[in-house]
Amino acid sequence: MPKYEERRISSLTKDTYALVLAGGRGSRLFELTDRRAKPATFFGGKFRIIDFPLSNCINSGIRRIGIATQYKSHSLIRHVNRGWGHFKKELGESIEILPASQQKGEGWYMGTANAVFQNIDIIRHELPKYVMILSGDHVYRMDYGPLLAKHVANDADMTVCCIEVPTEEAAGSFGVMTVDEQSRVCRFDEKPENPSEVPGKPGVTLASMGNYVFNTEFLFEQLEKDAAKEGSGGDFGNDIIPGIIKSHRVFAFPFKDPDSDKQPYWRDVGTLDSFWEANMELVEPEPQLDMYDENWPIWTYQEQTAPAKFVFDQEERRGIAIDSTVSGGVVVSGSTVKRSLLFSKVRVNSFCDIDESVILPGAIINRGCKITKAIIDRSCVIPEGMEIGINHDNDRANGFRVTSKGVVLVTLGMIAALEAKNK
Repeated sequence: MPKYEERRISSLTKDTYALVLAGGRGSRLFELTDRRAKPATFFGGKFRIIDFPLSNCINSGIRRIGIATQYKSHSLIRHVNRGWGHFKKELGESIEILPASQQKGEGWYMGTANAVFQNIDIIRHELPKYVMILSGDHVYRMDYGPLLAKHVANDADMTVCCIEVPTEEAAGSFGVMTVDEQSRVCRFDEKPENPSEVPGKPGVTLASMGNYVFNTEFLFEQLEKDAAKEGSGGDFGNDIIPGIIKSHRVFAFPFKDPDSDKQPYWRDVGTLDSFWEANMELVEPEPQLDMYDENWPIWTYQEQTAPAKFVFDQEERRGIAIDSTVSGGVVVSGSTVKRSLLFSKVRVNSFCDIDESVILPGAIINRGCKITKAIIDRSCVIPEGMEIGINHDNDRANGFRVTSKGVVLVTLGMIAALEAKNK
């Protein structure tokens, strides 16, 4: 028989409805999110960012999930329908798309709390005891069962999932929790310039992950109050949490490895530099994010493609990939790929050198190209002999975006503009 704690957590997850907030634009990713919402952005060689919170839910036993969409959601909706559309409502499981549809008033989603409020009738219909609000644009693996168990054990009205980050890193970037010795939240500051520190841990700040657990009726009550409040921005961080800390039981739940008590892998890939860096971490021999753990798989949709192929074995023309991740349908023809991620159906033609680059699905690299420290967007066709990331002045002259850390972004629109310029 399962242990009591395991059965209790299993019961809690069955009584939980998860709402994934996936409408974010991701403006700091610039042109990479011109055609897609941030949660639909490709990551890790074959996945999309949204796959990580969805996989966490399924692996945790939470199988009633809504996905609130808004900004340029077609790519996201198509991916979810293809990869996550096989759940059966009659079996008590479902993953449903909840497009912004002005269900409460005439406005679109104003903030995170307002996005939940506008779907309150849909959540109420599910009759859950607990509602879990999840950010749809972070990369991490987490069992939500212990989070729910701690929420109930604390007799909490709301629990905020947190990570420990250096205080300097948190300044101006994260919502910061000030807690007592029992992890009860005493104060919440949204992106403060001088964050408070964790008791007994100088230089460390407890930052919100944007993941929350609520008792359902309490959540509905607070959302109704906030919606009626004049001047509210409809946001959990700015409006809901500061208003309930003193009068209700709000707790922080630190996200830690249960075996080592260390900070697990968690990334907010919200900038081009952080997106590139997080992908590069995956080509390390032993990356912190273990994508090969069969006990906690990351589910996704993937096309049925031929195996990756490396052709030619001549001294000056050899197809090889070193310290790289290569997906199905890729052909590396007489070129060298080092420390890079090649997504599905990428084609690298002969005499190319690709180094420290993220090549998104369907991109074609024509002969004689040299590409280093770059992000090549989906379906880009890179002209023969082009150099990217070698000379940043040339990159800028070609209309490509160069970050402060020297990562070069190339998109379809940039290539089209360059071709029009050169005609």
